[in-house]
Amino acid sequence: MFKIGIIGDGYTAADLLRLLAGHDQVQVNAIFSTENIGRRIDHVYPHLGGFTDLVCRETDVEWIKNNCEAVFLALPHGLSVPMVMELKSAGVKSVDLGADFRLKDACIYERYYETVHQAPDLLKEAVYGLPELYRQDIRQADIIANPGCFPTSAILPLAPLLATGVVSGQGIVIDSKSGVSGAGKGLRASSMFCEVNEGVKAYGVGTHRHSPEIAQELSRAAQSPVDIMFTPHLIPMNRGILTTTYTHLRPGMKALEVREVLEDKYARETFVRVLPEGVMPHTKWVYGSNSLDIGIFADDDSGHVIIVSALDNLTKGASGQAIQNLNLLLGIEETKSLYFPGVHP
Repeated sequence: MFKIGIIGDGYTAADLLRLLAGHDQVQVNAIFSTENIGRRIDHVYPHLGGFTDLVCRETDVEWIKNNCEAVFLALPHGLSVPMVMELKSAGVKSVDLGADFRLKDACIYERYYETVHQAPDLLKEAVYGLPELYRQDIRQADIIANPGCFPTSAILPLAPLLATGVVSGQGIVIDSKSGVSGAGKGLRASSMFCEVNEGVKAYGVGTHRHSPEIAQELSRAAQSPVDIMFTPHLIPMNRGILTTTYTHLRPGMKALEVREVLEDKYARETFVRVLPEGVMPHTKWVYGSNSLDIGIFADDDSGHVIIVSALDNLTKGASGQAIQNLNLLLGIEETKSLYFPGVHP
């Protein structure tokens, strides 16, 4: 049994506990909190009743060093860095669900997150945690930067197409719709029922913090800078992301190559499903699961390529992917505690 800790008690922490309830090689030793110290976590989240009796405790890095082999950090940006620095020195592996280690350029991080990065030297060591792309690097890492939910939905469909030169890296449009849980558990007017119900709105237009993360990884795949426009929208549903990306075939490429590349890349992947021709994803098909579905439209005459993807922002977009990464870090079968279908209807 590997003993691990969870730092944070928000929605992603709750989903980590839900998913790990069936894991027979990992034991959650402790959950750390600021607002719920002294409360049982199944009292904070009653759906966990009967699966855990952990009591939220104040974060104690020294205790973690002596009692955990790995830790999940489910914290707002800026808070993970000092803890990860200490934990790494003690040999404790970290999976950070926040943004502190996703961007390789500290200046870009500071620009978008308005926070000075306290350990820019560690950015080179941290591995971006998309298992389908960087599995071998993840296995050898000490620090995993768990990707953002929007970036996961855009990078997994586009990266193989850019890496093989099938589509252009210029003028890519990424349009995403997200459920309200993506905003986290914190109280804010913009997440209230009356503000969200029966409406759709764009936000972070041209400035969203996930834009440089997407551009970084797509440029890495293309081995040259890509040009993207990313716009997220808030949809009145609890969880889920539907992302539609628009790009063009490169000269000399054929529409059928889009499907061939994606099917070849993901044929042996458990959690990425390339749907049959003419079928487009639905967020309900991946609700509560660790799957990402991809639908494809490509046209030879116009050169248009439209890729639609769907995932659950709290599982494949956050906690499920984090457990994939943890399994790889600890030498456990990657699909452990994650291999199950979504909930439908």
